[in-house]
Amino acid sequence: MSPRRGPQEEFTSYYGRPILKPPTWAPLDIAGYLFAGGLAGASSALAAGAELTGRSALARATRLTALGAIGVSFVALVHDLGRPARFVNMLRVAKPTSPMSMGSWLLSAYAPLVGLAAGAELVPLPVLRRVAPTAGRGAAVLGAGVATYTAVLIGDTAVPTWHDAHRHLPFVFAGSAAASAGGVASALTPLAQSAPARRLAVAAAAAELVATTAMERSGHLSMETLHEGRARTLMTSAKGLTGGGALVLGALGGRYRAAAAVGGLALAAGSVCLRFGIFEAGRESTIDPKYVVQPQREAMRSQAPVA
Repeated sequence: MSPRRGPQEEFTSYYGRPILKPPTWAPLDIAGYLFAGGLAGASSALAAGAELTGRSALARATRLTALGAIGVSFVALVHDLGRPARFVNMLRVAKPTSPMSMGSWLLSAYAPLVGLAAGAELVPLPVLRRVAPTAGRGAAVLGAGVATYTAVLIGDTAVPTWHDAHRHLPFVFAGSAAASAGGVASALTPLAQSAPARRLAVAAAAAELVATTAMERSGHLSMETLHEGRARTLMTSAKGLTGGGALVLGALGGRYRAAAAVGGLALAAGSVCLRFGIFEAGRESTIDPKYVVQPQREAMRSQAPVA
């Protein structure tokens, strides 16, 4: 449900140009980076649980998923930056008040741990097998931050839709990341060991849908952009894929491997659509001046002294 609109009013800016500069990030790079990082972080947490409970097939699938996803995330980020040196330059300082600075350090600490944990699955060297459990648990701890820090990163910008949703985005991204991780693991793991992944996927999908609905109904004018244009198509697809994938996985995924694959991959596709939808909505909110002007006017009216 989109926010209720008051009387129509035309908002303009100098020479009809946007008040805010739209994000220059490439959608495929950054929305892909948002999705892949979430999938990697949540997969690491699931892998640690699988290792502790003796589910070797589930641990292998989730460790390799985390490795592949964080690799895609790094490639997308570096491609958007233009050259690898720019990422290295972000590590020259550690600024706790900067989500980008903290995120860069978080990724730099997380990726080697994922590599060690997954390396034992690919190269059966004794030294790797000894360090893999410890590395995997470390990756699981950092994975929670990897899965959600991007929500803080985009929420800390001046982009109206992202900024207005900053209280809800961490919950939306956490649910989406866990749903995609559980879904991919369910698709890749034999039924005998995939029960925890299925339960995580279904519960996380429900949490994602609740958090997304709360974000959309938060009352901010900029939430309109989630229901317009390309963002509307993507967000509608995200809800359909997430809800449908959870139903298939929950009802049939424990009995049929094909259903587990279909439901799990639908959840992953829903997570992709969600990230791209939120990205598109944010970009659109910088183009129309009303998403900047009207909230400022309302804030000024609320602070005005009562006569």
